[in-house]
Amino acid sequence: MKNLNLTDQILRRISPFRVGRLPVLIFMCLSLFLFTKESKALPSFARQTGLSCKACHYSFPELNSFGRQFKMNGYVLTSMNTIDSKEDSSKMPRLKLLSTLPISAMVQSSFTHLEKDMPGIQNNSVTLPQQLSVFYAGQVTPHIGTFIQMAYDGHSFGMGNIDIRYANQAKIGKRNFTYGLTLNNNPTVQDVWNSSPVWRFPFAGSDAAKNPTKSAIIENLGTKVAGLGAYTLFNNFLFAEATVYRSAQQGATNPADVFSSDVISGVAPYWRLALQHQWGKNYLELGTFGFAPKLYVTGIQGALDKYTDLGIDAQFEHNLSFGAFTAHSSLIKESETKERIILPNQKFDFTSLRVDGNLYLKNGIGGTLGYFYTIGSVDPRIGSWTNKPDSKGYIAQIEYLPWYNTKFALQYVAYKQFDGTVTNYNMHERSAANNSTIYLFVWLNF
Repeated sequence: MKNLNLTDQILRRISPFRVGRLPVLIFMCLSLFLFTKESKALPSFARQTGLSCKACHYSFPELNSFGRQFKMNGYVLTSMNTIDSKEDSSKMPRLKLLSTLPISAMVQSSFTHLEKDMPGIQNNSVTLPQQLSVFYAGQVTPHIGTFIQMAYDGHSFGMGNIDIRYANQAKIGKRNFTYGLTLNNNPTVQDVWNSSPVWRFPFAGSDAAKNPTKSAIIENLGTKVAGLGAYTLFNNFLFAEATVYRSAQQGATNPADVFSSDVISGVAPYWRLALQHQWGKNYLELGTFGFAPKLYVTGIQGALDKYTDLGIDAQFEHNLSFGAFTAHSSLIKESETKERIILPNQKFDFTSLRVDGNLYLKNGIGGTLGYFYTIGSVDPRIGSWTNKPDSKGYIAQIEYLPWYNTKFALQYVAYKQFDGTVTNYNMHERSAANNSTIYLFVWLNF
């Protein structure tokens, strides 16, 4: 395609149920789904572009190739009328405002059932809302766009994920490349692949569920940091990004003081490399990422907690005549050294593996099967019988989208090991299987 920029090219391509009753419930849901017709709807980015949500997603929030390009190019593609202004001496617009603000909202509601009651805690919990969010998401200028979330999580209202981008395109010889800047508040929220920590499956989970105690530090600093980074995509093949993060905690003292926690010493580097290739109906991405923060053990000075997270990931997609199949995997290896003033330094290792496969049908039905596995050294912060983070299990989900902005889903999490053991992990005769969870939720975007 001669003399076409990347955006033009994109457009052209363009209940108290018991576990034993779960199969019956799934069958009932499937029977209902199979006799419901497909529909369409348009929230924020869709209103801006004039395209269906399906143009960017297999099933929200999982992105397809078009969606990845839209995000990487700064969220700025639009067919909406704009308010323009140009200087007399230049043909370049000095103002290009959308005629309507790109505002969206999201609400989630859910039901959660644990296999065995937790002492002193009510089971079969219902949340409405589980989360209520408002987004400013869309073009600000022809090269700057935003994804800004304000969220109420049932307890408090505050800032959610933020990704503000500048993006442009250029050529090296005959090769196109995209380049840009990202300002964000959560490592990997700027990523375009659904194998990275912020955007990987499961996309929704219950606050009432019991989760393993330990996870990698890259998953735990969201809304506590601010990062500025640069990225490029060369020839639609090689992606590279480098970002530095500094503490910028929401809902806490700012600037940080002696009572603060998780404060970064200096800046924390994040890096991302990925190769992608699309051929026929297939797509493959192979990548690596890393994050290396140094956090003060307490306050803003003194001993440090030094982390290095190294990750590898892969993503595969195949378009079918009746839908699409996608698969994702990610492996994170974390090393941690906690400085101590008198005693020797403490060292911890932690590894996390996640794999999932998804089948999405054109009638709105989708199914996912995922596997998770964590293992690591003894860590007294876990507080279990063994003080080890070893956990594993499966996640099965069936979903239905009667409209592209509306999702009903039934999820089952089956634990085979939890915080180090299969049985009696908490020294009160609670087994890993007791934490297995049925989670039913509805997710609306408008």
